[in-house]
Amino acid sequence: MRIQRSGLLLDARNIDLLRLLAASPRVGISELARRVGMSAPAVRERIARLEEAGVITGYRLELDPGALGYPVTAFVRVRPMPGQLPKLIEVARQMPQVSECHRVTGEDCIIVKIHIEGLESLDRVLDQFLAHGQTTTSIVQSTPVPIRGLPLPEEPRDAASVKGGEESERTAGRARPARSGA
Repeated sequence: MRIQRSGLLLDARNIDLLRLLAASPRVGISELARRVGMSAPAVRERIARLEEAGVITGYRLELDPGALGYPVTAFVRVRPMPGQLPKLIEVARQMPQVSECHRVTGEDCIIVKIHIEGLESLDRVLDQFLAHGQTTTSIVQSTPVPIRGLPLPEEPRDAASVKGGEESERTAGRARPARSGA
């Protein structure tokens, strides 16, 4: 199976690298190289190509909002008044309480995710949006499915499905010794 994304073909090794990085984003290049049976420069180059193509868009540090003094999370849907959409987006960009902002279809044009110190802070945050539209707020009670990575495609099953005719990691490992820099 081949996946085309931004001019980059995702072969078995790139998918392996993405799986390893998704499981442990802080893993070093040397360790990645060891785990996929490649040289460190080859792994570094593949990761750079994945970043340049926009497949890897960044690396994140996830923090617990409650541990930082923001135990209340809410989603705020905003229906802007006519001509107020750009101002609403700017308000969301400027508010440190906003961790996400999405422009969506439907009656509400904007959905923001906010983290606040307590319910007493909610009015102050909502007032900034109410100056430009109508809000509907939902307080998060629990998060049964926390933020998780995207599903990665299945790895190619045969050597012909790997970019440039190179053998896949599994095939190469069984057929002959791994080449350095592959």
